[in-house]
Amino acid sequence: MRLFISLGLLFTIYFLVSEVASGQAKVSVKETTQLSTSPSADNQPDTTSATQPKSLTFTASTDQRFFFFNDTRTEDNRRVPVSVYGLRAGFLFPPRHRRPNLMSGRSASFKAGVGFYFVNQQLDKPGLLPNTSESITRRLRMATVYYERYLLRKGAFEVSLPLEFGYGHSRYERNDDSAERHELARGVFLPLGVGVSAAYQFPMIKWFRPFHWFGLNILTGYRFILKKDIPESQINYTGFYISVGPSFFLENLTADIKYWRQKHKQKKKNAK
Repeated sequence: MRLFISLGLLFTIYFLVSEVASGQAKVSVKETTQLSTSPSADNQPDTTSATQPKSLTFTASTDQRFFFFNDTRTEDNRRVPVSVYGLRAGFLFPPRHRRPNLMSGRSASFKAGVGFYFVNQQLDKPGLLPNTSESITRRLRMATVYYERYLLRKGAFEVSLPLEFGYGHSRYERNDDSAERHELARGVFLPLGVGVSAAYQFPMIKWFRPFHWFGLNILTGYRFILKKDIPESQINYTGFYISVGPSFFLENLTADIKYWRQKHKQKKKNAK
């Protein structure tokens, strides 16, 4: 259910920024000429024809991760993964110079943008906060900016190195309805993350183009906390993170919309 809601948000974001992005993004001469002159445009779509895109391309994706906080452990001192839900949006930047590893229609040198993440976690471990012995609820909200350099973006595969810096807000509440005051503490923290990401894009099916909007993604990295939210507490968000799951390639949806518009215009032109 969360996946469908997130995809709905992605479509909403896309249509809100499409007019802005269209002002910056121009279809390359190779794409437009192939689409208008090729006798078999249906069999050779424009989404895999460009080797050197000339402009920015808007992109967005859901981003569910598993964070391994140092303060969330089992009784035998093993870290427990915490589900973190998020959304990223930004732009793909075309390479300024020819790079042999960027050969597909999805070529880009790097992408950059912003992200938003949230966590609602129940903590039954007493003593994390000073002078507390009951279970508490942790609510985290994080906004990040990211830079992701591509090492490989060829065919259906891509490998990149994401670097993230963020601003986070935390809030801790008692899990006790009888307490007169529920909120225990709140604070601000600054996370910095580095990682490695690999993705696979599903191949295009002639009779169902939307299939190549999706794929699989694996992300792993390490998060450093430059500033703690509750300095005198045992709270610690430093640790590894990992993400394995479906991926949504908004840039492929964008390319298909352009393709369908160009195809519709060409049909109207030929009909005259």
